[in-house]
Amino acid sequence: MLKNLYLTRRFFIAYGGVIFLFVLSYSFGWLMPFAQTAFVVVCGIVLADYGLLFNSNTQVSASRRTPKLMSLGDPNRIFLDVVNRSNQRIKVSLVDEIPFQFQKRDFEMYISLAANEARRTEYELKPTERGEYHFGKINLFAESFLGLIQKRFQSDAEKMVPVYPSVIQMKNFELLALRQIAHQSGIKKIRRLGHSYEFEQIKNYVAGDDFRAINWRASGRRNALMVNQYEDEKAQQVYCIIDKSRVMRMPFDGLTLMDHSINAALVMSNIILQKKDKAGLLTFSDKLGSTLAADNSPNQLGRILHELYREKEGKGEASYELLYYAVRRLVRGRSLLLLFSNFESHFALERVLPTLRRLNNMHVLVVVFFVNTEIEELAKSDARTTEDIYHQTIAQKYRDEKTQMMQKLRQFGIQTILTKPEDLNINTINKYLELKSRGII
Repeated sequence: MLKNLYLTRRFFIAYGGVIFLFVLSYSFGWLMPFAQTAFVVVCGIVLADYGLLFNSNTQVSASRRTPKLMSLGDPNRIFLDVVNRSNQRIKVSLVDEIPFQFQKRDFEMYISLAANEARRTEYELKPTERGEYHFGKINLFAESFLGLIQKRFQSDAEKMVPVYPSVIQMKNFELLALRQIAHQSGIKKIRRLGHSYEFEQIKNYVAGDDFRAINWRASGRRNALMVNQYEDEKAQQVYCIIDKSRVMRMPFDGLTLMDHSINAALVMSNIILQKKDKAGLLTFSDKLGSTLAADNSPNQLGRILHELYREKEGKGEASYELLYYAVRRLVRGRSLLLLFSNFESHFALERVLPTLRRLNNMHVLVVVFFVNTEIEELAKSDARTTEDIYHQTIAQKYRDEKTQMMQKLRQFGIQTILTKPEDLNINTINKYLELKSRGII
């Protein structure tokens, strides 16, 4: 029973006042009766408070309601239902044992409940890394109107909630993209690059047919020229390729560049499937990670979500030669490749540029890399001292170098997106819709 008894601040103030009276009574003897009376009164109030809280009719409980999974980088709402099953008003100090990943040591909520009242309250959690998040017990420290002591009630609410790539962003951008798709529905697709066709039938050759489509085996059987007829392939292959190397460990707004890219890959995969294209996934660093062939089956988005959830950051340099051979082996037919990576210098880009050019020759390559928002702010800040001028000059040089890298890639016909991490989703969606409308994919 006593292990659930806690003393409040009011308790210490009350007994502090009593002790102060006893101390003064050594100098002023006439205060001694008052000090003794005050001591008896405070003890009586404490006993009365104990009787109000520690009786069988005073019960307070709580339950927690969480989503089945939480979204990475987004505010996730957690609901708490608190019930006062006693016939008196209770003040409750609520301490929820939230997962250690949030590092919140001062989480506390205060609720006042009337007799037999139930109330729902809520709070938000914003996870910044994927994985398992374990919630513990709900601790309720109840006090009566006297407020000298508290009784602890514990509700067993242990639960594990996984944090997946942002499903919230995926749903939000799905609505936004569908509005854009509807707006652009009248755009006529002029042509497609590569052999983006599906076999339809074999027919007799007529003047004007492409001689490269002649089916010699069927022609031999029929003793007449026969050609394969194709129709435009409605489902184009689109792969999200994520660099997991150390350059993607840089944090912005609480998330690493890799986690920003993972959220964007999920958003893009959903949009791709909504457009009836085929979504695929490939991750790499110095070793190959997930390899999921492009498909538009109903459970493809779930497979992509699961693969993205399991991804871990690499510690080494990215091997673009490994990426090239993985694409050669995995990707069949000309496809759109969305490569999420980052280049911090011209040297880093020049080192991998030959591989990027080879990939672009086989497919439509879009290189997505990031603006360093902190350096951008430094480059635009007011310089007042010599040191400030030096820092601003370096920041401007770094910013200009990023722009030059983008121009270098475009010089070789490689599509590029240079974006702030917070604008990654919308800029990638717009590029995909642009390429679709232009008939490049």
